[in-house]
Amino acid sequence: MMMKSIILKLAALAAGVLVAAVGPAAADVTTPAPYAVIMDFDSGAVLFEKDADTPVGPSSMSKLMTVAIVFEKLKNGELKPTDEFSVSEKAWREKEGSSMWVRVDTKIPLIDLLRGIIVQSGNDACIVVAENIAGTEEAFAELMTKKAREWGLKNSKFANATGLPDENQKMSTRDLAILARKIISDYPEYYKLFAEREFTWEKIRQPNRNPLLSNFKGADGLKTGHTAENGYGLVGAALINGERRIIVVNGLGSEKERAIESERLMRVAFNDFATRTLYKAGDIAGDAAVFAGKAATVPLVTNEAVSMILHRASADSVTAKVVYEGPVQAPIAEGQQIGYLRVNVEDGDAREFPLYAGKDVKALGPIGRIGLAARRLIAGAPKTESGGASLAQ
Repeated sequence: MMMKSIILKLAALAAGVLVAAVGPAAADVTTPAPYAVIMDFDSGAVLFEKDADTPVGPSSMSKLMTVAIVFEKLKNGELKPTDEFSVSEKAWREKEGSSMWVRVDTKIPLIDLLRGIIVQSGNDACIVVAENIAGTEEAFAELMTKKAREWGLKNSKFANATGLPDENQKMSTRDLAILARKIISDYPEYYKLFAEREFTWEKIRQPNRNPLLSNFKGADGLKTGHTAENGYGLVGAALINGERRIIVVNGLGSEKERAIESERLMRVAFNDFATRTLYKAGDIAGDAAVFAGKAATVPLVTNEAVSMILHRASADSVTAKVVYEGPVQAPIAEGQQIGYLRVNVEDGDAREFPLYAGKDVKALGPIGRIGLAARRLIAGAPKTESGGASLAQ
């Protein structure tokens, strides 16, 4: 047997279900932000990235980890939204940066503390949550780092629950995007808190700082951040016509630049990328040669739709190959995996999708095998080329 490949012409592309995505070259998208990511929510594919794996100070965007831990405990029943958390003197005295304005020796329902963190970005509310869950903020920070590893955040570590500057408080923009996707996917009943425009506590009304909520139709989260050391950042998400995108920027020079650039990148995320479906579920992608079977070939089909999100500049650069080891020995059962479909985009990653036999192929009987052997003797051994054959279809 040898590896064979069939080069496919992808002329007709139909609408279908998204199952994978490939990003374009970085040159197709630009941003003044030193660190940036555009992610497709459904597939988790990164459509654009700029220095996405460098750990930098995440400022208040690290509060997403604080609330994600709370969301997990709410989901698994360890906590209830009505649980009341006690306010310590440390939390009350925390006035650096933004505050919910908690009062010492009071008890606050957890759901209100979550609003204080998400809408008002209250550092004091973060400390209340951290101390009531883990005993101390330091212990809660250790839990944050542990959960980061558990959730696949490879470039994140934490020293506090607030995001205040600390050399041991770092996150990459890719990690922030992954975390945002987890929050939206795993905790939809609590994710809606991110869309609330304002929250009033202690008679102090504070608006949500996320500029996308008012500047971009379809935006419904997540979190802004700023420190003098690391500039202005934002993790944002939006849903339009059933498609969701996540963007992350960090290191911008001003609040105004953050508002303008986050809106522009979100428009790029939706306007410059389109879903193209190469094959619908059950489509025949090609045929594989069969050895000693009652049919000479077997159709190869996809079990799921094969779709990709492409930048418009890359839309015409898609190529695909059916790759299998053949000829395939009969008998072959319908649904048996035979090979895979390798899809390439210029300057992008290659993706592979399994292909399966579209029908049964029975093996030749004794008489048929004798006839096959005779024909092979008469014809002589087939000539092959090193590396397999490429067959145009």
